[in-house]
Amino acid sequence: MASPLPGRRHGTAGEGVVKAVLGPTNTGKTHLAIERLCAHSSGAIGFPLRLLAREVYDRVCAIQGADRVALITGEERIEPKNARWLLCTAEAMPSRPDLAFVALDEAQLSADPERGHVFTDRLLHTRGREETMLLGSATLQPMVRALVPEAEVIGRPRFSTLSHVGAKKLSRIPPRSAIVAFSAEQVYAMAEMLRRFRGGAAVVMGALSPQTRNAQVAMYQAGEVDYLVATDAIGMGLNLDVHHVAFAGLSKFDGHRQRRLTTAEMAQIAGRAGRHQRDGTFGTLAGTGGNDPEFTPEEVFAIEEHRFPPLTRLFWREAEPRFDSLAALIADLESPPPRSELATPPQAIDLAVLKRLAEEPDTAATVRGRGSVQRFWAACSLPDFRQQGAETHARFVARLWQDLRHGYLGADYVAQAIAALDNPSGDIDTLQGRIAAIRSWSYIAQRPDWVLARDEMAARARAVETRLSDALHARLTERFVNRRTTLLMRKTGADAALLPVRLDDSGAVLVDDEAIGHLDGFRFVVDPLARAADRKLLLAAAERHLPGLLATRAQALVRDAGTAAGITLADGALCWNGITVARLEKGRTLLEPRIRIDAALDRLSSPVRQGVETALGEWLARHGEKPLEPLRKIAEAGRDPASGPTLRALLLRLVEGGGVLAREEAGLERLDDRQRAALRGLGIRVGALDLYVPGALRPAAMILWSALARLWDLDHGAPAEAMRPVVRAGKKTPVGYRTAGSQAIRVDLAEKLLQAAHRTRTEGAIGGRTRRFALDPALARSMGLTTASYAALLRAAGFRAWPPRPLAEGAAGPPAPPLWDWRAPRPRDERRPEAARPRPDSAFAALAEWLAAEPVGR
Repeated sequence: MASPLPGRRHGTAGEGVVKAVLGPTNTGKTHLAIERLCAHSSGAIGFPLRLLAREVYDRVCAIQGADRVALITGEERIEPKNARWLLCTAEAMPSRPDLAFVALDEAQLSADPERGHVFTDRLLHTRGREETMLLGSATLQPMVRALVPEAEVIGRPRFSTLSHVGAKKLSRIPPRSAIVAFSAEQVYAMAEMLRRFRGGAAVVMGALSPQTRNAQVAMYQAGEVDYLVATDAIGMGLNLDVHHVAFAGLSKFDGHRQRRLTTAEMAQIAGRAGRHQRDGTFGTLAGTGGNDPEFTPEEVFAIEEHRFPPLTRLFWREAEPRFDSLAALIADLESPPPRSELATPPQAIDLAVLKRLAEEPDTAATVRGRGSVQRFWAACSLPDFRQQGAETHARFVARLWQDLRHGYLGADYVAQAIAALDNPSGDIDTLQGRIAAIRSWSYIAQRPDWVLARDEMAARARAVETRLSDALHARLTERFVNRRTTLLMRKTGADAALLPVRLDDSGAVLVDDEAIGHLDGFRFVVDPLARAADRKLLLAAAERHLPGLLATRAQALVRDAGTAAGITLADGALCWNGITVARLEKGRTLLEPRIRIDAALDRLSSPVRQGVETALGEWLARHGEKPLEPLRKIAEAGRDPASGPTLRALLLRLVEGGGVLAREEAGLERLDDRQRAALRGLGIRVGALDLYVPGALRPAAMILWSALARLWDLDHGAPAEAMRPVVRAGKKTPVGYRTAGSQAIRVDLAEKLLQAAHRTRTEGAIGGRTRRFALDPALARSMGLTTASYAALLRAAGFRAWPPRPLAEGAAGPPAPPLWDWRAPRPRDERRPEAARPRPDSAFAALAEWLAAEPVGR
C-alpha cells in the first residue's frame, strides 16, 4: 500500500482491500455498496447529498434495525448508542479506523470546484478495516490508478441502453419523463406549461429542502403526475422511474461563467432515464424560444456508448491545516497540492468568509490561540444554505462568533431565531428562503460545542423545517399540479371512454375520487375550475359514461313518482327534489295538459325516457284527480250536446274562471228549470253575486287550475296564499275572490255574509213589508273584513244604507247605527246608462261618496 500523501498528517488508512467500482448510471453500484455494508460487522457510506443518505438509511434500518443504524449529516444526526452502520454525507463522515467497511459514493465529485477537495480527501485517506469501495464514473479510473494504485478497479456495465431520440416539443414529451432546466425561472415556466396541457409536474431543485424534494419525488413515483421538471440536481443519484430525459438547455452558470455542459455531465443527467432492465431515451426540447438546444453527433455518441474524456486532475485542499494562527490557517488552506494529479480549487465559500473576517481588525482580534482559531474555522465552515454570497454569509458568521468566542450561543438567541422562521405562510420563494435559513440553524443546533440544550434546539429546528417543507410542497403542488387533468390523461390517453366515471350521493361526477363536474338534475356541468384545455376531454368522458349514470337516476325518479315522494308542481314545471324534469304544455282541453320532458333527459335511452314520461303522467293524473274533479264534471257536462248551448256556454265560462263566475255575466235568466236543476246537480252554487263551485275554491285545486290556466294565457289573478278568507285588494282580484272596497273576500264567504243580511231583512218584515233594519258587522269582522269593505259588499248586492239621525242638542250617548234596506238589482240591460250617472262635480256625486264612506256600525 502506498504511503499517505503529504497533505494528511493523521490518516485513517487501514490494511483492507480497496475496490473502485466504476461505471455509468444505472449499474447498481449503490445497491452493491449497501449489500457489502450489511455483510460487514460495521461500516459507513458517504453520499453527496443528505437526501441520498436519508434514503439509504431507511433501507439499511429495514435490514439491520433502527437501533443499530446511524444517520450523520450536517443538519441531522440520529446516533443510537450501539450504532454499527453509519450513513453520512461526505463532509460528515467520521474518521473511525475501527469501521470494517467504508464506501464513498459519486467519487467523481472530487473534480467538483466547490466540494471536490472534500471528496478527494475521502478518496485518498478514508479506509475501512476490511474493505473500502470507491463508487463513481468510469472517468475517474485514471485518477484512481494514479492516486490509489492499490485499488482493484471493477467496471460495471449499464443494465439498459440509452438512446437519443432528437428534439420534441413539450406537448409531445411522453409520460414518465423528466425535463431538465438550469434556472429556477425556466423550471417554473416548464412546470406551468405542463400543468396547462398535461396536468402538471413534480419539481426538483437544489434549493428545495430534502423533505420537499422527497415529497415531490414521491408524488411523481406514485403516479400522481407523469412529469418531473428538475435542475441538474436530478443527476446526483436520485432513483426515479424515468423513461425519457428532455434537456431544456445544454448550458449552465457554474458560479463563475455560463458554459456548455460537459459530456460527462450530460450523461450523468441523461442516465436517469431507464431503470434496471428498462431502456431509456434522452433528447432536447424544441420550440422553447430562441435557439433550441441540440446535441452534437459527438456528444450523442459519447452518451450512448458511455465514452467520456477521463479526469486528469482532482481538486485538493489541505484537510488538516495548522491552527496556530489565522495566517497559518489561511496559508495551509491555500497551499499548493502535493501531486501533479491534484489541483487547487477555486476559492470556496468557507475560505472566502475566513479571509474576509480575518481582514476585519475587530473580529481578528478576538481569535487568539489554537483552540480559538480552530473554533473560528468551524464557524466559517458553516454551509451557505441561503446562497447569498460570501459578503452576506460572512455577516451571519460574524454574528455567531460574537457568542461562540465566549463559549455557547445564547439559548434565547437560538430559540428566537428558530421561532422567527416558524411561519408556513407565503409564496414559493418566501418559503424557500425560510427553509434555507432554518437549515443553517439545523446545522448549528447539531454542534454539541455550540449550543446548550442541543437535542431540544435540534428538535425544534427539525420541526420547523418539516412544517416549512410541507407548506412548500403544498405550494408547489397547488401551483404546478392540476390533479384532475393528470388523472384524465393517465386514465384515457386519447380515448375518453376509458375513464371510470361514477356519481356520488351529492351528484358530483368523479374519476377515481377526483371531481370533474356535477349533475344539475340530469344535466352535466363541467367543474368551473377546469381549464379550457380540459373541458373537451371532460365533456367527452361525460358523453360516454353519463347515460348509464343518468339511467340509474331516472329509475329513482320513476320510483319516487309512483310513491309521490319529492315530486312537486310549481309554475307549470314538474320538479323532482328541486330539479325540473318536465313542463306542462297546452293540451286538448284546459284540464287535460300534456307533459314535455326536460331537454336534459334527452341523454336517456328512448325506453328509459318513455318510462319517465309515463310515470310523470300518472303522477299528474293522480295529483289532479281529486282537486279538479268538480271542474272535470262541469267540463264533461259542457261537452254534452244535451245540455243545450246556453248552459254549455255557462259551464265553459265557469271552468275557464276556475269555478267562479259573476252572476251578472252568467245569463241565468235564459236558463229553463231543467238547466237550473242541472246546475244544482253539478254542485254549482248560485249566489247573490256569483256562481261558484265550493270544491274548486280549495288551495290545491286553485294552484293546479292556475298553472293550467297560464298555459292557455287566461287572464286571471294569482290564487291567494292558502285561499285565506280575506286578502288585500290589488290590481287584479285573485281568482275565487270578489273585491269589496280595499279588500277582496272569497266568494263563498261573501255569499254567507249576504245570506245573513237577507235573513235579518226578512226577520224584520211586517205583513210582507220590509222595514229599515240594522246589521251586525261582527261576522264580517271575524273573517277579517273591515266595516267599510263590508258596506261595499252590501251595496254591491243591492243593500242601501241610511245615515242615522244626529243626537238632539244637549243629548249624550253613542250614535245610532245606520239602517239598511234592500232593493233588488235591476237586470243588466235595464240599468241606468253611464251618461245618466251624477256628474263628478254635482251634489249627488258628493252624496254618493258620503254614503260609500259612511261606517255601517261598530
